[in-house]
Amino acid sequence: MDGDPLAIDPERMRQLGYQTVDWLVDRARRSSERPVLSRSSPAEMSHRIWGPAPRAGEDLGGILAQLSTDVLAYRSEIDHPRYLAFIPGSGTWPGALGDLIASACNIDAGNWMESAGPSQVERLLLRWFADWIGFPPTADGVLVSGGSAANLTALACARESLVGAMTPDVVAYLSDQTHSSVARAFRMLGFRSDQVRVLPVDDRFGLRVDSLRAAMDADVGAGLRPLVVVASAGSTNTGAIDPLEDIAAVCGERGVWMHVDGAYGGFAILTERGRRRLAGIELADSVTLDPHKWLHQPFECGALLVREDRRLAEAFAIHPDYLQDATADSREVNFADHGLQLTRMSRALKLWVSLRYFGVDAFAAAIERAMDQAAYAQRYIEQSVRLELLTPATLGVVCFRRQVEGDDEESERANASLIAGLASSGVGLVSSTRLRGRYAIRMCVLNHTTTMADVESVLRWLESADLAPQRWAEPEYPRAADVDQGWLQPPPEAVAELAAVPLFRGLDAHRLAWIRSAGRPRRVVAGQPVVRQWDVDRDFYVILDGTADVLSGDQLLTRLGPGDFFGELAATDWGATFGYPRLATVRATSRLRLLMLTDMQLADLVRQEPDVAARLRGAAAERLARG
Repeated sequence: MDGDPLAIDPERMRQLGYQTVDWLVDRARRSSERPVLSRSSPAEMSHRIWGPAPRAGEDLGGILAQLSTDVLAYRSEIDHPRYLAFIPGSGTWPGALGDLIASACNIDAGNWMESAGPSQVERLLLRWFADWIGFPPTADGVLVSGGSAANLTALACARESLVGAMTPDVVAYLSDQTHSSVARAFRMLGFRSDQVRVLPVDDRFGLRVDSLRAAMDADVGAGLRPLVVVASAGSTNTGAIDPLEDIAAVCGERGVWMHVDGAYGGFAILTERGRRRLAGIELADSVTLDPHKWLHQPFECGALLVREDRRLAEAFAIHPDYLQDATADSREVNFADHGLQLTRMSRALKLWVSLRYFGVDAFAAAIERAMDQAAYAQRYIEQSVRLELLTPATLGVVCFRRQVEGDDEESERANASLIAGLASSGVGLVSSTRLRGRYAIRMCVLNHTTTMADVESVLRWLESADLAPQRWAEPEYPRAADVDQGWLQPPPEAVAELAAVPLFRGLDAHRLAWIRSAGRPRRVVAGQPVVRQWDVDRDFYVILDGTADVLSGDQLLTRLGPGDFFGELAATDWGATFGYPRLATVRATSRLRLLMLTDMQLADLVRQEPDVAARLRGAAAERLARG
């Protein structure tokens, strides 16, 4: 091998390959026998896997053995048929082989000159995807690492296409069910907290179009420019699909970019049920898809489609002198000009190999099967005397909880203990969420290996398991011994007034004194607004004296008096400092005396006082449900 220190002769390469494939196939054959989740502490993992880098090479057999005992033994088995948490992923063997081919050939799929074949495969796949969702021939896209990268790329493309560099007057709109990756993308793109409107959802957890229109009208009236709406085609929480056709109409009327996050649910378009539910996705300006979810590819594999192919190159293409040889023909497609990566692996090969091996109909059948299993889970829950359905099965997601005597806090404790107990049992894995403030068990069926029996076994365990009386430890907070002795403390009568506020019931004198000292008093005369609908300030108010009306437009929603509070929604951090605008106007009907806390002060209080947090969640849930 002419002295190459990393060379391996062909026969040895073949032996190592056979050894590795045999080991992988044996692991795959026994996958369902292993626990769905095996956890370990950092201390134990450091004991098992630590030390200096080896100076000399080791035998592959020993490496594979430690992989089995010390590495892969401590993880979630995402391919396990009873992995029903988060958004599962279950790959296919042909897809894994496609990844092996791409890695072994060490393809750089960034430019056409160096990867004409792999680039053409990627072009073809993106065309297939575009045809499936109904995009026009002008559409193009790019394969990326996953939904987070696709959403970031789409929103950067939208901004560059419509305004160019970041400006302080543009505004984005999304629902409170939108994936957290969108919040991260806006933060990375330079959107301030007052440039993102988080809007409420309807009783099916879809974006309310009336709120979208009203928020846009308010922003235009304030001299701002609506830029982009992010719609969900299968939200992570509930699988909800926003009213895509109605949102497209609003965006079309106003020249606003419509991006659809279909990372989870987009490939349901391959089924008849999915096509009906996803009507309107073809009207979007851009769509995120995740082949490593419902197209059953190994991680990582995401996709972005854009209606007009020129938009991506206009947003991302940069041509430095050192790459001037990379393009010889204007018809060549350099995927490095379509996104963030210059050097990029070929994600297309695994898709191409697996789609050709199984055929599209097989993937459509797997998606249908998962939706059938979620519908079965819903029927099981509805027929159970112990389980309560919270949301119907949508795509592959169904949310429910075990019925428990007591209040919401008792229910949360009991259901959290069930989720933890299921994970410890090795029987299965589900996750939790909150639906309008209520703690929920969330089951997501996606794995093509899952059977009806697997779904039933997990539900039966959650239905029949003993509810051990577990209590969360109340945190202890250090306080200075003389905190109530200083001359800066509020007078006793002011603290006593706060003690009578229902929100603060049960708080000790130290905490009440902190609230009174931290809060800022405010007085408002009758007839004046305290906050206006669609404003973006984030302060929280408690009424100490007086009355106020809560209005949506000209409609009276409720009346508030002493001890009531408002502003908890606007003060809530939805993600990356973005949150709700004011969803209603609050106008004084008499002289008002208020205590105001900033959003940061309220966040501190919520972190330290679980009872206050629970009361705020309950109020927020009620107000969002009321609209």
